[in-house]
Amino acid sequence: MAAAWSKLLDQRRPAVVAGTVALIYLWSHFRFLRKQKSSFRRSSPLPVNLPGAAGAGGIVAGTDRVGPDCDSAPRSPRIIQNCAHNCTRLPKNARSQCTRTAQEPGACGSGVGFRQGEYARSARPGLTRGGSLGPQKDAKKEKAHVDREFFRQLGSLLKVVIPGVFTPEFGYMLLVASSLIGRTLCDIWLIRNGTIIERAIISRNTSLFRDTLQAFIFTMPMLSMVNNLLKYGLSELRLRFRSRLHHALYKEYLSGITYYRMSNLDNRIANPDQLLTQDVEKFCGCLTDLYSNLSKPLLDIVLYVRWLSVAIGQEAPGAMLLYLLFAGVILTRMRRPVGRMTIEEQKLEGELRYVNSRLITNSEEIAFYQGNERERTTLDNSFRRLVQHLRDFLEYRFTLGIVDDIVAKYLATVVGYLLISRPFMAGQRMQLDHNLRLEEYYKSGRMLVKLAESVGRVVLAGREMTRLAGFTARVSQLRHVLHDLARGHYVRSMLAVPAEEASESSDTSKPRRRMELVPGAGRMITRDNVIRFQNVPLVTPNGDVLVDDLSIEVRSGVNVLVCGPNGCGKSSLFRILGELWPMFGGTLVKPAKEKLFYIPQRPYMTLGTLRDQVIYPDTHLDMLRKGVTDEQLARFLHLVQLDYVLERERGWDTIQDWMDILSGGEKQRIAMARLFYRQPQFAILDECTSAVSVDVEGSMYQYCRQAGITLFTVSHRKSLWKYHEYCLYMDGRGSYEFKPITPDTQEFGS
Repeated sequence: MAAAWSKLLDQRRPAVVAGTVALIYLWSHFRFLRKQKSSFRRSSPLPVNLPGAAGAGGIVAGTDRVGPDCDSAPRSPRIIQNCAHNCTRLPKNARSQCTRTAQEPGACGSGVGFRQGEYARSARPGLTRGGSLGPQKDAKKEKAHVDREFFRQLGSLLKVVIPGVFTPEFGYMLLVASSLIGRTLCDIWLIRNGTIIERAIISRNTSLFRDTLQAFIFTMPMLSMVNNLLKYGLSELRLRFRSRLHHALYKEYLSGITYYRMSNLDNRIANPDQLLTQDVEKFCGCLTDLYSNLSKPLLDIVLYVRWLSVAIGQEAPGAMLLYLLFAGVILTRMRRPVGRMTIEEQKLEGELRYVNSRLITNSEEIAFYQGNERERTTLDNSFRRLVQHLRDFLEYRFTLGIVDDIVAKYLATVVGYLLISRPFMAGQRMQLDHNLRLEEYYKSGRMLVKLAESVGRVVLAGREMTRLAGFTARVSQLRHVLHDLARGHYVRSMLAVPAEEASESSDTSKPRRRMELVPGAGRMITRDNVIRFQNVPLVTPNGDVLVDDLSIEVRSGVNVLVCGPNGCGKSSLFRILGELWPMFGGTLVKPAKEKLFYIPQRPYMTLGTLRDQVIYPDTHLDMLRKGVTDEQLARFLHLVQLDYVLERERGWDTIQDWMDILSGGEKQRIAMARLFYRQPQFAILDECTSAVSVDVEGSMYQYCRQAGITLFTVSHRKSLWKYHEYCLYMDGRGSYEFKPITPDTQEFGS
């Protein structure tokens, strides 16, 4: 029975091999589809909203607030209904998620209209910076396949990393190509030399053996030089590619306020730091590896096919190339999910990095709340999703690797042996001398095996190309978003106004009114010594209207105190004034940006010397060009009563981690010294003296008046009223008061 079964296997061996490959192929696809189907059931939301809601446009699940920051007014819980564009019915407080750009007022029942190409609704429901809040069955997944779009994106990126023919990058590509040619020629020489050595050993030809071995010894330095020159060229090429792409991306990212827009106005990119660092590095590494892994085998194929066609005819190399085509079609089809899985892996890696960085940034607050267990749960959940995806990816690559090895390595070798055997078992070579026939077989056989290996490497290089497609898609998406933001085009989830609210807004007794919101519709005029808001609505980037129509005028010398409850629009007013947020209507008259200066409650301390903290964002050279001396800087420190810091740190050139070295009050006073150095026409002080004593605060305000700096101050300290002439109070319900401060003025509530 066993003999009969063995005989049957011998007779049907090709069919058995083909059947095994087919079964593995079907099994791998079945497992992959099953895992994809069950991944939605396995995924669970994070216990907290991953991307900090402040300034990031995140959706805060389970609350009645929707908006990008603390200025977003509270909204009553509602259910989105009757969407004219078949949007998914959303739960409370969710934003409208229409997947196409609305072009007319009232699209999707929101009462909000947008110019096409300027402001689009997010097509990714329920997403926040860093990851999803829950299972996203209907969310559109990013795809990355080796198709026409991939080659278009890759061509665009190649123009960045290789800007021209007369560049170092192109020179190193030629160096790598020359090294690859030299390595292939060395391989052919080693095959011929090894065959001669074996013939000399078998025929006991001592002189031939000695001469051939000496030739090999003398050639060793050249062989080593070629190999290491290839490694050096590839490493340098990878580094130069990364440098080119790094500088190009950061030039766009740090152009104007694009970095701010990406983090606070646009929600297409979840973790730009992940894309700008790790993804760029992996893209460049994958690109250079693919260049090497494709160039060498393709060159080998050309040279070996040419030599074998002369030696044993064109039939054998032709059949091997046909096998290459057959194997490539099968494996390319199986590798299609790899690009998308690579994208998902990088997203989950970025989410884990974000959660870790958030823990480091907010470690003090978390310690006060004793929230270590909650944060550990958040980290564990984020890491668990990454591990689950990596495990799925690992299992898929395990299955794919089995098929790769069978098709690209072992079957290719089998085909090579079958093809090389035919000319020697039948044909003219039967009449050759045994030694010559043996030498011809060794030489042709090894070259055909090398050809088979080259064919296998080309087939396996498709795996690297699929992985490259994933990184190409992510870097190309980053470039696309950067280009959009540079032109003022944003994509963001907008606040939905349900149909019943739209009908309520038609009631004339209501103080609020329905508006058509068009980002960038306002007009901005540059003029010195005056700030005028004329019919300007205060609107957050997600469409939340805080004040319908703001009309005030402030001239130089008239200080204004801005107050009101949280979420009333104080910070929104200053972000529009600083051109961080787009205008949705009206006219704004203001000085140029360099004549306005903003000091937040938590001032930013840069990396550098003590001098750099005072003159930021200027450099020491900029300070000298302006004619400012260190003695003048010391006077500014004296005005804010920080003389002791200069003595304690032993001069201006001391470098420290100033965010940790300075206390909260010291940082606020450094920021005021920074204001005195800048000498702007108008300054915006956003609770920037909350950690400063009243007497020091008073001296700083007196100097601002002497220096001719007009102040917009956000504060609820009554001690500051005497330094201001007007008060702007916003009640958080869309109304405001702008009136002079008199002895009879009542204190506004906070």
